[in-house]
Amino acid sequence: MQTDEPLDRTGSGTDPLDEPDVRTGSGTDPWVTVAPSVLYFGTPVVLLSTENPDGSPNLAPISSAWALGRTVVLGLGPDGRTAQNLAARPELVVNVAAPSQWRAVERLAPLTGRHPVPATKHAGCRFEPDKFGAAGLSSRPSHTVRPPRVDGCPLQLEARAERIRPDACGAFVIVEAQVRTVHADPRIVVPGTDHIEPAAWSPLVYNFRHYFGLGPELGHSYRSGTPRLRPAGPPPSREADNAASPSGAGSAASPRGWGSGAPR
Repeated sequence: MQTDEPLDRTGSGTDPLDEPDVRTGSGTDPWVTVAPSVLYFGTPVVLLSTENPDGSPNLAPISSAWALGRTVVLGLGPDGRTAQNLAARPELVVNVAAPSQWRAVERLAPLTGRHPVPATKHAGCRFEPDKFGAAGLSSRPSHTVRPPRVDGCPLQLEARAERIRPDACGAFVIVEAQVRTVHADPRIVVPGTDHIEPAAWSPLVYNFRHYFGLGPELGHSYRSGTPRLRPAGPPPSREADNAASPSGAGSAASPRGWGSGAPR
């Protein structure tokens, strides 16, 4: 993860955000065809803790993680220490970061647990054997796996990699990890239940190489079984759906409990 350069607001009399050089589509299709360098369209950041050959822990931030039931699917670079560790020692912890931890995540971004640094790593990447210390994070023992948890991450999933395979283009590794145990900060759990309170929890979201938290709740799925600690808002109207703006859905405001998201 490398942060993008900020917008240049100097050298002209107008703010580029006020009068952007907007590309327009055709008369029949208003959308434009683009070729973004990355497709990180907004996914949670997780810190993967794995075990090195000498028994020490490795810690790596990734933003390619999602869940299917009790299976978490991960996307990794094939030359990193994490992929090598999992191929030899499949236990791991998926530590889901909070918005307030984005600086620690970014401190980890240019580090690798491999020495010498693989040629495929991004320029500026350097070897660091103590990832926890370099990021200013502390560890907590796990219950069912050998790698430690990241103390302070509100959700910590102890898991085992059951399948590791290359992706379709051969540039990445896909890991399917079966979750064994879930640890949650009690402040984000509905009292007396196993439910996570969505209004109390916000993941750190990696949005086109920028960090965000979640905005206020818009609604919930008809399948939600979470007991409500507060009344839910009215269902959206058809008119509200039609009037919704993409720019309004990306608020960086955060729910209670975890502070605001990172600056853009």
